[in-house]
Amino acid sequence: MRILGIDPGSQITGFGIIEVDGPRYRHIHSGHIKVEGEALPEKLGVIFEGVRALVSEWQPREVAIERVFMARNADSALKLGQARGAAICGAVGQVPTIAEYSPREVKQAIVGKGSATKEQIQHMVRVLLKLTTNLQPDQADALAIALCHSHMRQTLAKIPGARAARGGRFR
Repeated sequence: MRILGIDPGSQITGFGIIEVDGPRYRHIHSGHIKVEGEALPEKLGVIFEGVRALVSEWQPREVAIERVFMARNADSALKLGQARGAAICGAVGQVPTIAEYSPREVKQAIVGKGSATKEQIQHMVRVLLKLTTNLQPDQADALAIALCHSHMRQTLAKIPGARAARGGRFR
């Protein structure tokens, strides 16, 4: 199964696509959408079209995206939320499942502790996907979100009724 992970941002939106076959993971493609433009609507359009193009080209079966957390700056949190919404809209209608994870859930799933650093995330993503090259932070975060989704999906599949209990995270 192919999963697209998205790390939304108002300046850079990271993405990572993995292929999951049971306990094995394979890195398919990753990078970032550089958000160009002056006005916010223009930037959101870039994210929307970028995600739409990724889904169309790579045909993931599921999408996982990072949930917004409250930053120190409310304006930044609002922009991040809008970027996230544009990314979700880019996938809606093309992908049957869109799941959301908090940064803490992703860190817990990948590193084993919810307070993991960016460097720890990058290291574990490289180890889990057997990559030899360094990853950009947005790229590593997006791949970590995809890996987190795979972990959660496999774990919840083993627990009867767990999908419904997670508040409709999966359709």
